[in-house]
Amino acid sequence: YGDRLHRVTDPLADLAGEVNRTAARGGVVVVPAFAVGRAQTLLHALHELKQARRIPDMPVYLNSPMAADATRLYQHHADEHRLSAEQCAAMQHDTIIVNTVEESRRLNDLRYPSVIVSASGMATGGRVLHHLKAYAPDARNTILFTGFQATGTRGATLLGGADAVKIHGAYVPVRAEVANLDSLSAHADREQLLAWLGAQHAPRRVFVTHGDPAAADALRLATEERYGWPCSVPEYRDTAEL
Repeated sequence: YGDRLHRVTDPLADLAGEVNRTAARGGVVVVPAFAVGRAQTLLHALHELKQARRIPDMPVYLNSPMAADATRLYQHHADEHRLSAEQCAAMQHDTIIVNTVEESRRLNDLRYPSVIVSASGMATGGRVLHHLKAYAPDARNTILFTGFQATGTRGATLLGGADAVKIHGAYVPVRAEVANLDSLSAHADREQLLAWLGAQHAPRRVFVTHGDPAAADALRLATEERYGWPCSVPEYRDTAEL
């Protein structure tokens, strides 16, 4: 995120808007989500919205073995995160956790408004691919991304407006609404990164070693301009003496 700023917005309101708009069409919201952290954030947010009657009392399915395991860990280690034991229990009680392959397949035949949270978060693999094949061709549905989509991934292709995406060797038409809930980002944006840098002792040199090329170079330039520190984006096989 070295070349962008997060929007100042309410993520719960954004999520409610996507869910309500899809439910009004009689559609299904398919959420490709990272299994650890992001999936649990979504489940908690959906539970809070239901409790506040800001979205319909519609089924929420979690279809990812890793995400299911991580969600159970939240309950067993409540002292390691910000949710209370009661919030963790409520989140799980409000979620239908899909375990078997047969249960996963049945999710592709839903005929009523629902939310499916499934990995992987960039749609590069996992059970979510089967749900995308089932629901992307129908304009009533929504494919909702909730995190950064790296260049070259299916997620980035879908957000780029592709009218078809290749899954399991065949092209699937995309008629569903495709949206990105970027207000749930867990990463610092450009200003937050620069603020963190400014709180450190002035280094001899700064190396930007992560991020897409354009974002990395933008952060390099911003660091040099704001602090006057030498900054570089190392290329493959570059070396530096520390």
